[in-house]
Amino acid sequence: MLIAALGTVGKPFLRDKFLHLLVLLGVILTLFQPAKITQFPQFVDWDTIVTLLGLLMLTKGVEVSGYFDFVGRKMINAIDNERRLALFLVMAAAVLSTFMTNDVALFIVIPLTITLKKLTSLPVTRLIIFEALAVNAGSLLTPIGNPQNILLWNKSGLSFLHFIGQMAPLALITLVALLVVTWFCFPSHSLKKLESNQGYPFQKRLLVCCVALYAVFIACVDLELALYGLLAVILCFLLLARDVLLRIDWPLILVFIVMFIDVRLIVGLPALQPAFAQIQGLPDYGHYLLSIGLSQVISNVPATILMINYLPSGALLAYAVNAGGFGLAIGSLANLIALRMANDKKIWLRFHYYSFPFLLFSGVAGWLLLALFAK
Repeated sequence: MLIAALGTVGKPFLRDKFLHLLVLLGVILTLFQPAKITQFPQFVDWDTIVTLLGLLMLTKGVEVSGYFDFVGRKMINAIDNERRLALFLVMAAAVLSTFMTNDVALFIVIPLTITLKKLTSLPVTRLIIFEALAVNAGSLLTPIGNPQNILLWNKSGLSFLHFIGQMAPLALITLVALLVVTWFCFPSHSLKKLESNQGYPFQKRLLVCCVALYAVFIACVDLELALYGLLAVILCFLLLARDVLLRIDWPLILVFIVMFIDVRLIVGLPALQPAFAQIQGLPDYGHYLLSIGLSQVISNVPATILMINYLPSGALLAYAVNAGGFGLAIGSLANLIALRMANDKKIWLRFHYYSFPFLLFSGVAGWLLLALFAK
């Protein structure tokens, strides 16, 4: 039984090509900085890893309880029009991301969306793409919507409402554009309901435990006791539903760990130090384009951490790194979470069909807004 369990957990690691690519990049970068191997544990933001792991476990627990099946059926009975359902879920993802952070919003909306695949003819893959775009658009509004805004808010000295006022124009324009595109990409016709016996039996006890543990875990994270919260979650699943622990996307956790290491190795390359020294001398549009470009290469959170050493944490940097969450999937860690949760190889290419136009739109809109307010 133990060997079978190990095989179940181990197979996803062997099939994960994105993880293999990140590991290969890390090995190559390490060849240029071998002395930093001992610093690898320090490069990883373990609080983020613990938080992500806890949320993955709790979300999977709710999924295994069968609750998403229950809610999905209720939703289909209430909204049987494809366009209206798509608009509702996209808007829900955006709103949730403004006060629950973009990754938590995805942990709620995407499992529910995947459940709908078993119940209707809804194009789930396309909808998950739009939900990923929605959390990027919604989370840029508030200081707590995403990790880069938390950092920028703490450094800026702005009040909570002042920060929202600063970000509101870009958030509003981007979200309206997304809703318009959603309207045209999802036709207005009745959903075909599918007869399916798939799904888990509804387990009320497991659901209640997951909800209670969610509150405990979030409180522990707020109190900087995330590790204790994670231990409580693991203990609960060991007692109630051990299969939940086996069905977690463990390679995703390793992807995040390797990404933290790779980014620090890239930033530490001696050959790049002269280039970093010239950042402050760039004009405003240079700072803006560089922040967007770095977000596309190393993700917008590491890009923010890097650029905040050279630029004030004002609207220019905030607009750039949030716009940089669109485009390549790596532009935002939320994109990676959404695409991984979809469990569909084709979604990675399709995502960029929609995300690159939004990168161009939000990037241009952000620059025009900055120019307008500067006057």
